[in-house]
Order: sequence, then C-alpha cells, then structure tokens
Amino acid sequence: MPLVYICSPYQGDVELNTQAARRYSQFALAQKHLPIAPHLLFPQFIGAETDSTRELALHMGMILLTKCHELWYFGDRISEGMKLELNRARLRGTPVRHFNENCEEVAI
Repeated sequence: MPLVYICSPYQGDVELNTQAARRYSQFALAQKHLPIAPHLLFPQFIGAETDSTRELALHMGMILLTKCHELWYFGDRISEGMKLELNRARLRGTPVRHFNENCEEVAI
C-alpha cells in the first residue's frame, strides 16, 4: 500500500475539520492507499496548541511527508500549514493531487 499524506485544514472549526480529515483518510484507504494524517494524530498527544507545539507538529509532519509517495490535498481553502506542506512536497518532487471536499479529483 503506498503511503499518502492527507493535507487538509485543521485550524478554525477543529471539530468539522477533524471529521473531514477522517473522511478523506477513509477515502484514501478505499483507494488502497495508507493515509498519513498528522493533524489527526498529533493533537492526541502534543497538548494544547501554542506557537511552539504548532511548530513542532509541522516539523514532525514534514518528516512524515518524506516517507509518503504522494500528497493529496482536499478542498478549496489552503491554510498556512497546508501551504508549507504543499511547498515542501513540490520541492521534494513528491506528486501532489487535489480533491474537492467530496473526494472528487480536481485537475491541477
């Protein structure tokens, strides 16, 4: 199973964004990919969000991104964290795919 990095908003409406990230991860799994969604994992143990914990989470996410075969980003809104992830993926030559909120691929 190829590893795929799930890139979607987290900040803002955290509950809604978390539900969406779960749905996107389920979609990736249905496509026979192993989803890596750091924004679902790290909040479980990193503690309250502060500038330092956010920076640490982004750093750890970048490490995981190096292990992934592709980055899939979802929706039309690209958060600051997503911009960093997308830029890093493109810099490394990691294939990037865009999906709308209904998990339909969008040509980029």
